[in-house]
Amino acid sequence: MLEAQAHHRLKTLLRQEESDWPHHLTLSRLVGRSLRRRDTTLLQLPPSSGERWWLGVLVPLCLNPGAAAIVLTPAQRKWLLQLELPRLREQGLQLPCWQGLTPPPGHQLWILDTDELIAVHQQNLLGERQLLIPDADQLSDRLRRSLAIRIDHHDWERLRQAHPVVEQALLDLHERLSRQVFREAARADDCVRLQGGACQSLRDLLHLIEPCPEPWTALLATDPVQWAEWAELDHRLLQWTWQLEPLEPLQLLNGLLKNRPVLMLSESGECSRIEHELSQANVLITVTATLREQELEEPLPLYAPRRQPLPNTEVYAQHLLEQSRRLILGRTGLTIVLVDDQQLRRQLTSALAAEFGRRVVEESTAPESNGVISAHWDWWLQHHEQVPAPEQLIVALLPIASLSSPLTAARVERLKRRGEDWFRTLLLPEALSLIPGAIAPLRRAGGRLAILDGRLRGRSWGDQVLKQLEPWTPLQRLLPD
Repeated sequence: MLEAQAHHRLKTLLRQEESDWPHHLTLSRLVGRSLRRRDTTLLQLPPSSGERWWLGVLVPLCLNPGAAAIVLTPAQRKWLLQLELPRLREQGLQLPCWQGLTPPPGHQLWILDTDELIAVHQQNLLGERQLLIPDADQLSDRLRRSLAIRIDHHDWERLRQAHPVVEQALLDLHERLSRQVFREAARADDCVRLQGGACQSLRDLLHLIEPCPEPWTALLATDPVQWAEWAELDHRLLQWTWQLEPLEPLQLLNGLLKNRPVLMLSESGECSRIEHELSQANVLITVTATLREQELEEPLPLYAPRRQPLPNTEVYAQHLLEQSRRLILGRTGLTIVLVDDQQLRRQLTSALAAEFGRRVVEESTAPESNGVISAHWDWWLQHHEQVPAPEQLIVALLPIASLSSPLTAARVERLKRRGEDWFRTLLLPEALSLIPGAIAPLRRAGGRLAILDGRLRGRSWGDQVLKQLEPWTPLQRLLPD
């Protein structure tokens, strides 16, 4: 069997290499089994596994490279071609790879990014190949970015030049939309949802003057019910860009994962989001497996006082500053402060910098040994391997997506129209999926976690967050070193 052969080859390879990751052999058997059975498998890896999963995936593929197409980010593709393939060749293993939009002519692993995946799917070129998707929890976001349509002032100019007969009508519609978005902006360089009669009037006009240059043809192909539309403003130039993204790309790309063998890897530590997205796209997962690390099972010291103000209260910013100051004072290691609200993060960073000086930086991978990094959750998840292990992590705000985001607001409205619980169906699972990966470096370093968001104790769903943090031990008060 493929899994037995892969196990034997990988075991021989591991005797010649040093690795502290205990899941290579288990992962290779699971991957080999999925390739042999051609099923839909979701493998949940330990949070923050980094790039250690490559061997367990690639060795079975060396034995049957033509059976699959792998979907990689540019960074993952570079890692595979420049590091992993030479590593395999040194051990006598060959993995022929093929790149591009045309199918491989032989028995080769097909490497695709999400743009190429969409193109070959729409041309029905994937054939019977099984899809391999690392970072499956990010697949929807990556597909959404690949499908996005962006229209700027140059595109308006090209449209007017292509159809001078309706130039005045186009100018009037552009002026009408410009007045609308700048009037509704709450702050400089804001994002404002586009909805109402002006957008529909433009679509009606475009239908009358077809054919249109790109990206207007792509705009006409969109269904406003399934897409979010907003304007990204530039107050300095008094210009705006029309941005469109699909609400649920897996449902829009009908058949991409349905009735096709798929092997997905997730490092989020929380699979409810992926499972929900797949179920909405009518994709049935036949096998689910979870790999755990013993070092991530040690209880995490958690400081989360019961009586904390909610983020929408006037006293919250001051509470956040006072508690953060207490937590940072006297610490000799690195502190990470996570808050997605840009205005609040800048305010907090400035106040902490006034207190602690150059130790405080914003989203930097070169902090001082006792530095303080304030960052978005996404930034921390993407860059934590480039930063020294933190001594403590301060969660200023739980990663609940804000309805001020036009995309989030549109997705929520869609669920409301269907009568679904939009918070527990959408916002909460997406937030929970971010937590294990964010705190995994902290567990490995033996640090402490502080959550200063009053919703943790003040909302019923806070118990689900605490469950996601398990195992943890309460830190009732801060003691001096």
